[in-house]
Amino acid sequence: MDEQIKILCVDDEENVLRALKRLFLDDDYEILTCTSGNEGLEILEGTAPIQVIISDYRMPGMDGVDFLKEVRKKWPDTVRIVLSGYADTASVVSAINEGHIYKFIPKPWNNDELKVTIANAIERYFLRQKNIKLTFELKQKNEELKDINANLEELVSERTSELIFQNKVLIRSQNILDSLPVGVLGIDSDGLIVQCNKAGAELFGGGGGIIIGMNRRDLFPEEINTFIEEIIKNKELSEHVSINGVRVKVKGVYIKHSEGQDGLVLVFDEDEKERDA
Repeated sequence: MDEQIKILCVDDEENVLRALKRLFLDDDYEILTCTSGNEGLEILEGTAPIQVIISDYRMPGMDGVDFLKEVRKKWPDTVRIVLSGYADTASVVSAINEGHIYKFIPKPWNNDELKVTIANAIERYFLRQKNIKLTFELKQKNEELKDINANLEELVSERTSELIFQNKVLIRSQNILDSLPVGVLGIDSDGLIVQCNKAGAELFGGGGGIIIGMNRRDLFPEEINTFIEEIIKNKELSEHVSINGVRVKVKGVYIKHSEGQDGLVLVFDEDEKERDA
């Protein structure tokens, strides 16, 4: 507890106030006293927070119930306790209901019981403060989560739009490749077929879905694989190769990007095919 514990005692009898101050003499509490409700409100205005108030029930002018009702309006966290020498059950119930009293203690009180009540009241006050703090922190976390979710939704929406755009570009690029009268194959640095147009797939006797993902060493005859090795050395090369008994001109280009991506592109031109002798 970082707060100094303050207890306000309100009673129109000075001897009661002196007795209460003596009772808590050995405790680390700051005991404030006054003889009327109006004076008590003035003290609260200038000294809050005050954790606990002990008020007499019957006082001239503003009685204890009216005083504690005002306290509850302005300082609802303060724990309110009533002392009374009157054993009027109806009055007790009224005081508890109207002032939202924590405890109603009869006069004369038992010192030990009163000290335990005050200790419990202080604990109640700080538990409430802790709950208020946790509720505030939870609200802040919820607001942060809302912001994160909103940003995430925006990012997902942007990324989805970007992917849709990229997919459209890829489809258009593939359509352009498929419309070419030559076979085009892309091969990555591991030798996997990563791109193939319609003419290229037909040239090697399968659909694009079959060729893509295959290793060029399994797909191509030895002559083409040897040609590819030469392309890797020379960066660019062209010659006629034999595919299914047909001599076809193939041109290859080795591509190396700064991002670390490298591979090669093969273009098979059947318009320049030659029959084997």
